[in-house]
Amino acid sequence: MTDDYKDLSLWWDSLPDDLRHSDRPVLSGQLSADVAIVGAGYSGLWTAYYLLKQQPDLKVVVLDAHVAGFGASGRNGGWCSALFPASIDAVAARSSREQALALHEHLVDAVDEVDRVLRTEDIDADFAKGGTLTLIRSQAQADRAAQELATAEGFGLTPHHTRSLDAAQALQQLNATDVQGALFTPDCAAIHPAKLVRGLALAVERLGGIIYEHSPVLDIKAGAVEGEGFTVRAPIVVRATEGYTPSLRSFKRQLTPVYSLVTATEPIPDAMWDEIGLKERETFSDYRRLIIYGQRTADNRMVFGGRGAPYHFGSRIAPEFDRDNAIFAELERSLVELFPVLQRTKITHRWGGPLGVPRDWFASVSLDPTTGLGTTGGYVGDGVGASNLGGRTLADLVLSRSTPRTQLPWVNHTSPQWEPEPLRWIGVNAGLVAMSTSDSIEARTGKQAWPARFASRFTGH
Repeated sequence: MTDDYKDLSLWWDSLPDDLRHSDRPVLSGQLSADVAIVGAGYSGLWTAYYLLKQQPDLKVVVLDAHVAGFGASGRNGGWCSALFPASIDAVAARSSREQALALHEHLVDAVDEVDRVLRTEDIDADFAKGGTLTLIRSQAQADRAAQELATAEGFGLTPHHTRSLDAAQALQQLNATDVQGALFTPDCAAIHPAKLVRGLALAVERLGGIIYEHSPVLDIKAGAVEGEGFTVRAPIVVRATEGYTPSLRSFKRQLTPVYSLVTATEPIPDAMWDEIGLKERETFSDYRRLIIYGQRTADNRMVFGGRGAPYHFGSRIAPEFDRDNAIFAELERSLVELFPVLQRTKITHRWGGPLGVPRDWFASVSLDPTTGLGTTGGYVGDGVGASNLGGRTLADLVLSRSTPRTQLPWVNHTSPQWEPEPLRWIGVNAGLVAMSTSDSIEARTGKQAWPARFASRFTGH
């Protein structure tokens, strides 16, 4: 890894120099603030941004062990979506139909809010709201799509938020193999995630926020952040650490870091894109069990990623886990299987990183008024849009403002802790194997596979 972080991802490699390089201070000694935020990714920076927009005289400090956008915010697949890790019927079961719909509407709005802030702050993040196409490529996938469509219809989300496409309609948008149909939602934008997070960091600083980089935090307590050679005292302390949460002493089992790996091709000629599609830069996936995701970048690359990398004992995170040659090979095989025209296209970038998974797959935003401890996260990879809503909501909670956002069903939700080791390691990895095995069975037979029923105990689905 070089000091300019270009090896972190395609996104970091393609950052303009003024966004990639920074000369932010390293914290040492004692410091006092009104609000201390741990984690300079989307969650932490959105929280700081909306706090300072609403109350400019606040002293807000943001701390990061590396640099702003080092984690998932600078390495993800580039979907700014209205997705939530728990299904809308699962949200309704925990709250009510009305509250579940309210959360969905706020997540839809978050996509447009991100676009609004990008325009306001003059951040060029290659934002293109082309929607998401989820392909149906087998009978088993068709069954899952039908269930999702029925749920959407039951909540009144069709056709405005969810629309069924037949094979011909789907192929008009994306010419992949074995397409039987698709579901389409307009509520997603393709973005350059590192341009977003690095631009947002500059916006926070323009508003008066202070970002300390290369300042690792060891623990968070009521009224204090304890780091390597420093302490920050603040009545409000926000944890915005997502997949890196287990590195904090007091939060070992709140979230489990699960790795997602990504590849990117060289720029693809226009003639080849005419054959593939994605004219509106739609993001895409399909209904296999082990998630895949893709987008067409502004410079005409194909970015394609997915899950499947193993969970590491004790929630360990290490740079060597960001790359797994076996998973990269499987991703590249899947990409060519979907788009044979890309068989001779060069893969120029391979990267990965951890995302944060709560035990019940239910993201949350919370503030304990007694201790002053706040958090937002647990997005399971759906955090680009959700973190914006989380940051706005947390700002409302910190400022004691009652808004429609603070009444949403993810506010002050408490997920159970993950099992202790070795049960966590056994369960998570067995779930990943079950999903992969199910995909193989379904690809071969077209029928629903039984191993996925086991995996549902650990995936929340």
